[in-house]
Amino acid sequence: MENIALACQVIVAVSVLYIWTFRYNNIVVEFKHYGYSDLLRNVVGSSKISISAILLVGIWYNDVVFYGALSMAFFMICAQYSHFKVQNPVIKFLPSLIFLIMSLFVAAFNYGMI
Repeated sequence: MENIALACQVIVAVSVLYIWTFRYNNIVVEFKHYGYSDLLRNVVGSSKISISAILLVGIWYNDVVFYGALSMAFFMICAQYSHFKVQNPVIKFLPSLIFLIMSLFVAAFNYGMI
């Protein structure tokens, strides 16, 4: 179970880093579609990149993983709300939903609930 939690932790962190760096143009389009400001997009991006770094540091310093995973789960809930708000098709909901589930699993595992 520990290996699964660690894999989820790394997958979420690396995926979010990849999306917010190499696919940033898609993020700009999405945030305009949601009607969000550039400032909010930049705050969210900075936060997600920082949380991803925390999750990666958590590979070696386990004490930070719970907080990083919960923070990432919060942003994924916000993403779900944003997709719902603009009535995106279900396929658009899936990535953030999968990351939400993985983040909650990592948080629960590191808190000792699983």
